[in-house]
Amino acid sequence: MMLASTWSVALVGVEGRMVQVEADIGGGLPRTVLVGLPDTALYQSRDRCKAAVTNSGHTWPVALLTINLSPATLPKAGSHYDLAIAAAVLAASGVIPLEALSRTALLGELGLDGRLRPVPGVLPATIAAARAGFTRVVVPLRQAAEASLVDGVDVLGLASLSQLVAELRGEPVPLVDPVELSVVAAPGDRLGALDLADVVGQEEAKWALEVAAAGRHHMFLHGPPGAGKTMLACRLPGLLPDLEPVDALEVSAVHSLAGFDLSGGLVARPPYVDPHHSASVASIVGGGPRVARPGAISCAHRGVLFLDEAPEFAPQVLDALRTPLESGTVSIARSELNARFPAAFQLVLAANPCPCGMAATPGAECTCAPASVRRYAEKISGPVRDRVDIVQTFLPLRRSHLRAGSDGEPSLRVAERVREARGRQRARLAGTPWRTNGEVPGPHLRRHLPPPHGAQLAWDALDRGRLSARGVDKVFRLAWTVADLAGRDRPSRDDTALAVAMRRGEQPGTLAREVG
Repeated sequence: MMLASTWSVALVGVEGRMVQVEADIGGGLPRTVLVGLPDTALYQSRDRCKAAVTNSGHTWPVALLTINLSPATLPKAGSHYDLAIAAAVLAASGVIPLEALSRTALLGELGLDGRLRPVPGVLPATIAAARAGFTRVVVPLRQAAEASLVDGVDVLGLASLSQLVAELRGEPVPLVDPVELSVVAAPGDRLGALDLADVVGQEEAKWALEVAAAGRHHMFLHGPPGAGKTMLACRLPGLLPDLEPVDALEVSAVHSLAGFDLSGGLVARPPYVDPHHSASVASIVGGGPRVARPGAISCAHRGVLFLDEAPEFAPQVLDALRTPLESGTVSIARSELNARFPAAFQLVLAANPCPCGMAATPGAECTCAPASVRRYAEKISGPVRDRVDIVQTFLPLRRSHLRAGSDGEPSLRVAERVREARGRQRARLAGTPWRTNGEVPGPHLRRHLPPPHGAQLAWDALDRGRLSARGVDKVFRLAWTVADLAGRDRPSRDDTALAVAMRRGEQPGTLAREVG
């Protein structure tokens, strides 16, 4: 009889907890018992590991084998425990020396032939192991580059269980063809070639997009079909600066959990996620039967979440965004645990004015009944609208716009102004947890920053019921962003008036000219 143990990682949200995998070979009828709150995929690991060990040239114990995953009160899910279970069994059988597994975390799914298969969540699991003091992590060969993004831990990428045994026993490592990754492109990878100069006309909307990018403000794009709403939204990530190292690591950890390809290194650019309007609440917010997985809002962390045809989304999906928009995180409660994911995304909504798309459009005829137009507008609830900073109305493009073509500024030039504006915000907010105007809470905005000139415009709109209390704070944030883009130390009265108009979706003329 012999007892051995190895280590793996349980993922709860993006946080990892070390799990000790114990294998005990005792007397009794031959059978394998797996305990420690495993889910179905993990419970089936007994059969996968038995076949993998046998097909790797070793013997599965012909006795009572008890495998315990500790702590026993923590639910375990996923197939990434396979390698740790097989290694513990082989160590208990005397095939692997126990000291060779010291301070080593093992991650990977085993095929019946003993080859290691890739698993989601390698990056956050490696981060957890490094923080817990582990010095080495064993992962599938194709995911070694992903695990190597974490400093302070040695990464051993292997292709099979037989390679692990040889490595730990100091024997020549056999050659094994690794299992290929099923690559899933990270959100936003397809947007690299999109340029703001491609958008014809809509100068006010382009300026509003620049303001949104500079201050990280949420937007609502409203107008008839074909006016350029989707084209504009797709080009927002190109105006945003690169992610800072700490943000890049956090975003990459979420993408690793979601199964995206990280072979190219950390996610350096803000992600862009545009789910279809048939998406469920769980796919947007995150969820799962026992252990929650990140949803679209977490995959868009530090990037852009674009909901095209927003009224077509289920009302409960849109209302589920209310808390994450304020807190920047989402907590998913299950009966056995709570999972927390980061969700500091920039929301962009796009909608037609009515089902046919032509209501209140100059030169167009709407075929919808008035009640239908009202019901369509009400599909985006008031609380969701109140959390949006900028409302931009689009007008249909005319023949003159299309014939003239595009002569607008390229994204690189606009992105440079955005970068400079964000530098001013960072300097002003030094010593606080916030980096952009859109993140600053109302109390800090009102108590620690000088009020914008013309602030009475916002207070008067509040008294007349044209703005909510949250809307006043958003006007002040917008005013600061407009001032930052213009290089002013404090918003002018014109900046504040412009902010009120942008918040209410009014048309104050060509905005770029007014602030330029």
